Amino acid sequence: MSDSIRLSINEPAGLSTAEATRIRKQFGANILEEKKQGFFAKVFSWVFTPISLMLLAASALSFVAGKSGNGVIILFLFLANFGIRIWHEGKADKAIAKLQEHLAVYSRVKRDGAWKKVPSSELVPGDLSMLTVGAVVPADANIVSETNLSLNESMLTGESLPRTHTVGDLIYSGSFVATGNALITISATGNRTYFGKTLASVEHAKKRSALEQDIMTISRFLSIFAIIVIVILTLFLIEQPGIKLIEVLTLDISLLIAGIPIALPTVMSLIISVGVLDLARKHAVVRRIASLENLANVDLLLSDKTGTLTENRIRVDNVTVLTANDEKEVVRFAVSATDPAEKNALEDAVIEKAKSVLVASLQQQKFTPGDSERKRSTAIVTDDGHVWTVALGSPSTIRELCVFDTDDLRKRFDTEVSQAAERGDRSLVVAARKDTTEEHDLQPLGILFLSDTLRSDAKQTIKEMMDEGIDVKMLTGDGIQIAREVAHELNLPGDIVPRTVFDSPETLSAAMETAGGFAEVLPKDKYLAVESAKKTHSVAVTGDGVNDVPPIKAADVGIAVKNSVDALRSTADIVLLTNGISVVHDAIIDARKVFMRIYHYSVYRISESARLIIVIGLIGILIGKFPLTPVQIIILAVLNDLPIVSLAFDHVHITHTPATIDVKRRFLLGTTYGITGVLNSMAMLYVVLFALHLPWGQIQTLFFLQLVVSGNLLIYIAHTERRWFRHLPSWQVMVAISSTQIIATLWALSGWFTTAIPLWVIGFVWVWSFGWMQTSEMGKMLVARFTHAKAGSPQAVLDASAVSST
Repeated sequence: MSDSIRLSINEPAGLSTAEATRIRKQFGANILEEKKQGFFAKVFSWVFTPISLMLLAASALSFVAGKSGNGVIILFLFLANFGIRIWHEGKADKAIAKLQEHLAVYSRVKRDGAWKKVPSSELVPGDLSMLTVGAVVPADANIVSETNLSLNESMLTGESLPRTHTVGDLIYSGSFVATGNALITISATGNRTYFGKTLASVEHAKKRSALEQDIMTISRFLSIFAIIVIVILTLFLIEQPGIKLIEVLTLDISLLIAGIPIALPTVMSLIISVGVLDLARKHAVVRRIASLENLANVDLLLSDKTGTLTENRIRVDNVTVLTANDEKEVVRFAVSATDPAEKNALEDAVIEKAKSVLVASLQQQKFTPGDSERKRSTAIVTDDGHVWTVALGSPSTIRELCVFDTDDLRKRFDTEVSQAAERGDRSLVVAARKDTTEEHDLQPLGILFLSDTLRSDAKQTIKEMMDEGIDVKMLTGDGIQIAREVAHELNLPGDIVPRTVFDSPETLSAAMETAGGFAEVLPKDKYLAVESAKKTHSVAVTGDGVNDVPPIKAADVGIAVKNSVDALRSTADIVLLTNGISVVHDAIIDARKVFMRIYHYSVYRISESARLIIVIGLIGILIGKFPLTPVQIIILAVLNDLPIVSLAFDHVHITHTPATIDVKRRFLLGTTYGITGVLNSMAMLYVVLFALHLPWGQIQTLFFLQLVVSGNLLIYIAHTERRWFRHLPSWQVMVAISSTQIIATLWALSGWFTTAIPLWVIGFVWVWSFGWMQTSEMGKMLVARFTHAKAGSPQAVLDASAVSST
């Protein structure tokens, strides 16, 4: 059987395609179906959100008060908000579906008498499926045959140690193969599995990330603040002659709509969604959204060598004959101890070598795959009526299983392996013994030398990462000579240390700060490295094999590289779809961009909401009149929020240090912008009342325009830590800002459902707003100077390079 594991001479025939289709119609797809809201249920839930109900209430009150024009406009804004919500959620659902395609799991199943690779969702009860190391058990099943099989069932039982299984055992979906291989017959799929039934009985509560909690705290604070001001304003206005209660209530609801940051969750969701899709386009799929925060904070990457720092195109460059007759015999026995289904890069290189020299594998009777503990694969094969035991693996492991007929043979063996290490090449040794199934006293047949070229961009990418505050350390199972050669070519700072440092926690902690990498690393060492590094760093770690699951789980950000086993892909926070450290670098930088966009938006939203609430409250109390009409307030809220949505596509500065929320700095910036905005508006009130002597209707329109223009100009300042004119927003943001300002200007000039103001007044508002914009800019610079001086740290943000989103 050339494309499968030889586990049994009389293995079951499996199902036919027709039988599988019939059974799938009866039992459904092998997926854990979640209860999804229907379209009408979604519409119902959207209509009955607080913001939708407030808009409908404001519209109804306007109709009752006899202001049907205002009621129609507010109703139109409700429908527009509703349409945007449907569009946004539809885009988000499509994005999630597209990402899920990249994470699809496949299984090897026997259909129509042949082994095929099919999506695990297509498995049905009765299917004969194959499990290899690292494969996730796709459904509940019974074991038909196995070799050295053990499963990690931590997802089901919480027990981290693998459990041995044998023929006839029932195994459950969600566990994965730690060692060995097996043939299984599917017994239950989808929600009928043990795991599916368990999930169905549990209520799922969405756990908010730290960033989401921070955003919700801002929303809560602004909402409470708005309600307090509205209550005070209401108590004052209802005492004024000529003002009706229904008009005050309409104003209150409108002010509540404008003051509460209704777009905050939507904008945050959109910024994160755009960031996730950007990462997907760069071949990094985010499985856990909350991991974006951790990724933005990463300051240490523990990287594998193969596939991340190298091309992962391992090939057999040379073959040394020891006791075999010739090179072809070495390759023939070597390929006989491999299995294509294992998808092992080293074994694949041997298989390709066999094809190139036109050598076929001997007939396998039994195959035991290699793993990180055995460090070799073993096969029982037959050739011309004789049984052979063949082992293929690392030189140190195979050497212990061999007998050397002469000292010269032993010395030659050691010399060849040592010289390969000095060249930076890996070695695989093949050994065999005739007429036995015992794996000892083997004869060393030959050595295969393998090479894997360093990636052309690895050296430059590592330099850039270190410039950006991300230290890179290499973890490899290769010998120390090979590791040092690779580290030298990559300019990794610090020495490469052997795995003996893992024997002492104190030694490991010290090495974690000074070493450039670790050689001869065992799977358990990688986990210890992560645990040690997490004490002083935010750690990302890459992995590809089943033994990388513990460190991937333990790390702040676990990254599964391309072609990693299914068990790791289902555990990792981020799954890479292509090889190379540059993908990891891009993922970290893009996560920092997402973080900074949300940070800038929160600063802007705090200041603008506070300014609007305070200005309207103060004017209402001081003058005893409505500062703005309800329609003006609601349109103002919409026009202020529309450009904010475009911040998801904005240019941002990334810092040379990991991203964290500076609550004090954000509060100072938001307060500075807010106070400047209040002073701006109150100074303008004085001018228009006592110098220009404008009528109150025009003053209302003037204030509407001033709040829109000044508020949108603040985006230019708030989106960057630098001088606003040295780092303009992206074209998407500038188009959105310009569009809303033009709409507000034309509306004020037209007098449609408002009092028109002359062109010279509009010009005055624009000049006034631009002048006060510079005052806000000076306030930002003062805050930057104060906070940096207070912290005693360099101006990392101000000195950072501008990085644009694409």
